[in-house]
Amino acid sequence: MGDSPKSEETSEKLANRKQIYRASTPRRLLRRTGDKLVDYMNEGARDNAYPDYGAYWRDVQFMDTHNLKELCESLWKELEPLYMQLHAYVRRKLILKYSVDYPELKLTDKGTIPAHLLGNMWAQTWQNIFDIVVPYPNAEESDGNVALIKQDYDVMDMVHLADEFYQSMGLSPMTQEFWDNSIMVKPNDGRGFQCHASAFDIYNGHDFRIKMCTEVNMHDFETIHHEMGHVQYFMEYSDQPAIYREGANCAFHEAIGDTISLSVMTDTHLTKIGLNPKEDKQKDINSLMKMALEKIAFLPFGLLIDRWRWDLFNGTIDEKNLNSMWWKYRKQYQGLSPPVQRTEADFDPGAKYHVPANSPYICYFISFISQFQFYEALCAASEHQGPLHQCDFYQSKAAGKLLGKMLRMGSSRPWQDAMQTITGQREISTSSIREYFRPLMKWLEQQNQGEHIGWE
Repeated sequence: MGDSPKSEETSEKLANRKQIYRASTPRRLLRRTGDKLVDYMNEGARDNAYPDYGAYWRDVQFMDTHNLKELCESLWKELEPLYMQLHAYVRRKLILKYSVDYPELKLTDKGTIPAHLLGNMWAQTWQNIFDIVVPYPNAEESDGNVALIKQDYDVMDMVHLADEFYQSMGLSPMTQEFWDNSIMVKPNDGRGFQCHASAFDIYNGHDFRIKMCTEVNMHDFETIHHEMGHVQYFMEYSDQPAIYREGANCAFHEAIGDTISLSVMTDTHLTKIGLNPKEDKQKDINSLMKMALEKIAFLPFGLLIDRWRWDLFNGTIDEKNLNSMWWKYRKQYQGLSPPVQRTEADFDPGAKYHVPANSPYICYFISFISQFQFYEALCAASEHQGPLHQCDFYQSKAAGKLLGKMLRMGSSRPWQDAMQTITGQREISTSSIREYFRPLMKWLEQQNQGEHIGWE
């Protein structure tokens, strides 16, 4: 892989990724406005008996009886060994790919990974470099995109198939208003249209909608199931008083859609619906690797954004070390380094939408863990036998009954009650996500023998 000639296209892509970090943005304005905003938010939090705004956030999001900071650090420590193995494997593959033609990257087998090599603007997920790190490049891959086209699927066929998945579990069908008012294809009437996939509850008990610019491919096929998971949550808790018509905590709404996606995208399910005609062990590891590049690679990023902001609110970080502390946490948690030199004249956290938008982010970290707890519980209800990552609870009325009971609670009960309803546990646990990726962890440990795990 490292012997391929240095192409102009590859060189241009790398240069463009670096340019993101060199781009001239109104950083001074962002920083100056942000300093004032932090002061105002802390003042409001203290007026309401919180030590700072970070403490207020944590209480609102998770009723911080557990001390959310310590809980998240504990969860991360349990998952860090898997991330470290993934990091070491990916680093080695990137060295093979780039070190000969791009010595200026200074890639070493004990170092950090330059953030711009991971195929995502924020290096928060790494699926876009799957072709570089694929465990078995010669394993025959069934192309779901090709299968969709060969079987003459159109967008609405995919939407109806997603609806059928939920109905097969005994859950509610989409309402007539859903079919009448959802926008599944980008309008061609010239109006401005935001294509980011979203689900909406109109709060009248029967009008629920999805908006997305769907195309016939497996990515959008998965996204439809995910967004319909939000709609199922809306429908199931629609009888609650309006104040309780939301997820049990800020993580659970996202976790439900992802839980369904975990089942939908298994080889087991895709084979049942004719989109995955062949399975083998090598392909199985490939699928787990692709999932890890999304789910495991994200975890430290999902944690560090709010870890950085919590420390900004409590005064550990101030205007003198905003950017250096950002990169300190990115190195500490992700093992990444900036592509070019950074200083306090830069404000790299502002490149992530949720920071200038002042939107909490730890919900995603919790969601990426709890969804595997939900998934394992539904698999147990469906009496699945075999490796967890191969479970498909399609057509399981028992799994649907369990899920529906939890969804109907909305936020009317503490989130621990909702967790217990579906999993039998009251705590967020990493046991399910570790079990899901156990075959990949074993494979990575074999591949990384003799490799330096971690970074200097």
